[in-house]
Amino acid sequence: MHRKMHISYETLLQTRDGQLCDVIVDCAALEAITQAGHDAKDEIIRVYAESTVALANIKIAVRCQKTGKSLEFMKRAMAPCESINVEQLAKAAALLKAGTHEVCDKIEHLQAEVKSLHSENEALKSKMAQGALGNVMDKVTEVKGVKLLAAALEGVDMNGLRDLGDQLKEKLGEGVVVLASANDGKVCLMATATDGAMKQGAHAGNLVKGIAQIVGGGGGGRPNMAQAGGKNPDKIPEAIAAVAGILEGQIK
Repeated sequence: MHRKMHISYETLLQTRDGQLCDVIVDCAALEAITQAGHDAKDEIIRVYAESTVALANIKIAVRCQKTGKSLEFMKRAMAPCESINVEQLAKAAALLKAGTHEVCDKIEHLQAEVKSLHSENEALKSKMAQGALGNVMDKVTEVKGVKLLAAALEGVDMNGLRDLGDQLKEKLGEGVVVLASANDGKVCLMATATDGAMKQGAHAGNLVKGIAQIVGGGGGGRPNMAQAGGKNPDKIPEAIAAVAGILEGQIK
C-alpha cells in the first residue's frame, strides 16, 4: 500500500490527473485484499477475497468501456487475480468502444461476419479440392462388376474429402469411391459405397481399415461411409493401389 501511495503521489505531481491517482490507490486496496486472502488459512476467506477482486475488475472494465478509457488506464486500474486474466479483460473492454446498448449489435455483427467468412472458406476449399482432383472419372475401373474410383489428392482435409466423395458418388451412379489426401504431413482417407455396391458385398468401413494400415494409421466406419487417418503420406500410392484387391475380396 505504501509503495502504491507513493506512486499515486508522483503521478499526481506529473500528470495532475486526480482520477488516475484514485485508481492507483483503489488498485492497491484490491491487491491488499488479494494478499490477505492468500495469507488466510481459511478457505472461505480466500475465496471471498478472490471473488471480491474479480468482481471489482469486471466492474472497472465495464465503467472504463462506457467512459472510453484507454487500455493502459484499465490495466493500471485492475488488480491481478487468479480467476480472471485482467489483461485479456482489459483488451476486450477496449475493443468494445460502444455503449452497452450497442454491444449486442456488435457481437451479432461479428458473428455474422465469422459465419460468412467460414462459408467463403469452405467454398474456396471445395473449389481447391476439385481442382486438385482433376478429371478423375477417367480413373474409374470395375472390380467383379462393381465400379471403383480410387484417387489420391494433395492438401485436402477430411471435410473436403467427404464433400468430394458425395459429389463423385453421385457422378458414379453405383459403385465405390475411395479418396486419399496428404494434408499437413498426415494422411486423410475416405471411402463411400452406394446401396448397389453394398448389396454385392462392398463395405466402406473394412475397406478404409485395410488401406489405413498401409499408411500407418487406423480407422473405419459404416458399410456406406468411412474415414481414417495415417502418419505416412509417402505410402498413399501403395494404399490406393491396394484398394482394388481389398474390394475384390469383399465382392460376393
